[in-house]
Amino acid sequence: MSSTPITERSPALHFRREDDPDWHWLESRDDPQVKAFLRAANRESDRFFAPLQALEQALYDGHLARRELAVTGLPTDLERYRYWSETAAEADYPLWWRQPVQGDGALELLLDLEARSQAHDYLELGDMAISSDEQWIAWTEDASGNEYFDLYLKSLPDGEPRRLRRRIGPELVWAEDNRTLLFTRYDATQRPASVWSLRPADDVCRKLYEEQDVEFWIGLGKTRSRQWLVLETASKDTSECHVIPALDPTAPARCVRPREAGVEYGVDHRADDFYILHNRDAPHFRLDVAPIAQPDQWTPLLGHRDEVTLEDIDTFDWGLVLTERDHQEAQVHLRVIELGEGRAMDGVSATMPEPGYRLPLPEAPCSLALGDTPDFSARRLRLREESFTLPVRWIEHDLDSGERRLLKTQPIHGDLQPDALVCRRLWAQGHDGEHIPVSVVARAEDLKSGPLPTLLYGYGAYGEVLDPWFSVARLELLSHGVAFAVAHVRGGGDRGEPWYLAGKLEHKENSFRDFLAARHALVAEGISEGARIAAYGASAGGLLVGASLNLEPEAFCAAVLDVPFVDVLRTMENPDLPLTTAEYTEWGNPDEPAARRRIRDYSPLDNLTAQPYPSVFLQGSWHDSRVPYWEPAKLYARMTELASARGPVLLRTDMASGHGGASGRFKAWRDNARQDAFVLWTLGCAGQTEQS
Repeated sequence: MSSTPITERSPALHFRREDDPDWHWLESRDDPQVKAFLRAANRESDRFFAPLQALEQALYDGHLARRELAVTGLPTDLERYRYWSETAAEADYPLWWRQPVQGDGALELLLDLEARSQAHDYLELGDMAISSDEQWIAWTEDASGNEYFDLYLKSLPDGEPRRLRRRIGPELVWAEDNRTLLFTRYDATQRPASVWSLRPADDVCRKLYEEQDVEFWIGLGKTRSRQWLVLETASKDTSECHVIPALDPTAPARCVRPREAGVEYGVDHRADDFYILHNRDAPHFRLDVAPIAQPDQWTPLLGHRDEVTLEDIDTFDWGLVLTERDHQEAQVHLRVIELGEGRAMDGVSATMPEPGYRLPLPEAPCSLALGDTPDFSARRLRLREESFTLPVRWIEHDLDSGERRLLKTQPIHGDLQPDALVCRRLWAQGHDGEHIPVSVVARAEDLKSGPLPTLLYGYGAYGEVLDPWFSVARLELLSHGVAFAVAHVRGGGDRGEPWYLAGKLEHKENSFRDFLAARHALVAEGISEGARIAAYGASAGGLLVGASLNLEPEAFCAAVLDVPFVDVLRTMENPDLPLTTAEYTEWGNPDEPAARRRIRDYSPLDNLTAQPYPSVFLQGSWHDSRVPYWEPAKLYARMTELASARGPVLLRTDMASGHGGASGRFKAWRDNARQDAFVLWTLGCAGQTEQS
């Protein structure tokens, strides 16, 4: 990596205000100087990337050459029609089609998102719902990136779309009367706070439920049996479910069981019972059943197990599919439990620790999930499998014969095929002796040859799991001899519920220490070259990386922080911002002195000092309602003022997108190519296009 020429005065110096050394004025969205500052920073970024344009274009072209650009989704059968999506080779967005299941009926176009996108710089589909009689399609879309959605309705097959409501939440559920839609509305802080029912035929709209506690969000669902609508209100550690007969959406909602602090539960339905997955007196969750008439009377069905966390349940008329996570292996599994009439397990006692059986894994570690299987009596399950070296594929698993049939796989083109890759799982030793999983993927020939330049990725919050995933874009980095590693740090759910709890609130520092331990283990194992390791984190992962840089600024040669949550203390002190109040159970309420001290001690912006930071590429979005644009902007300004970084500190703000970045796939891939060009330059792998 070579030095970066600065041909103009940095925006951070030009826009400095002596009376506001913390740059809080950037939070004034309506101040024209804010956009002027962001655009000046974008121009500075453009100047930096100008000599890397050839590399950036090569990465982008290589990505396109490896990918199947014309994509047809896997068809799913409902009762009368088969549904699927198609994305043309040159299109950013898909089209949704259907055709009668029986016979050779004509194809019908349900929704053309590509055509709808032409009127907008940004477009994101929130949810799409087909009525049970398959006569109506409803969907929500966000045309700005701020996560406010408009509701549309269309009669099938060829009715004109009608906009029914503006600025609502993304989720939609049809009642089984085929006349009633359920949706959510936000409160003033963009918290999904209420559920409404709407009869489009006569525009009758009524509120079904409103959540008053500002730490709780409302979500919508329907049991797989399609007999019950479920309204779930939940904070980060407590939940409460209400059910409504799906055939009678005018009936009052019934509370399954009143909320108890620290108790999370979810509901599904089968036969005469509700199936309750919960953590009451069971920190790793257990499965109970309750009669429909007395949903608060829970009876144990599958007990608590120390070595496994139960993550999800899917009911069928024949039994259950449980998603469970092995703590020691940090591996997800699907467990099939056959049930007889009522609750009886076929020849298996409900008190046995492991009834039923696990479905086979294609390899380990890997991702395994139940795919779309809407038929409640289906005995051929659709499974979705992938890993760091296995492209996404869909398998049909026959429960009766055990036969597995490949339905679809993601094709990969070009010179670097998945069979040339290898994945390794390391176990780094943390600062307190805990063992942290670290996954590494690289070309097999490179991994044999010695320490590699490495990109280390992490997230570590909300119990989110970083199960292995295949990436076509990643192949560009691997083809340049770079290793890609994932630190499965505490705060995520990779080793189950205990792993999450050990990295939140008063234990949050474990996440940062684990990330650094993963970095050091990669070097100690001879996989990574210590002077050439870059870090990547997005959103809460940006907090992870930002805090790690403050702890050990010389551990990395570069860092990419994408929409990073770095102004943690100030954000958590402002309950009027979206997300803040709902986040108290994740980070703590700064009104409590102990919580405030903890947050202050790791918040990246509050701990910046004149240290030898690495090169940093910061990315923000103007319409981001989760992590406001000013968080990466303030970090950029203050790091630039410190002038202690060993390389460039850059900021790019997308003025037309939100938290998830660009909505069109080609723009998203271009953004990815720019990030990778920065990473390769900082790792010294940019070849002839390196700046000089």
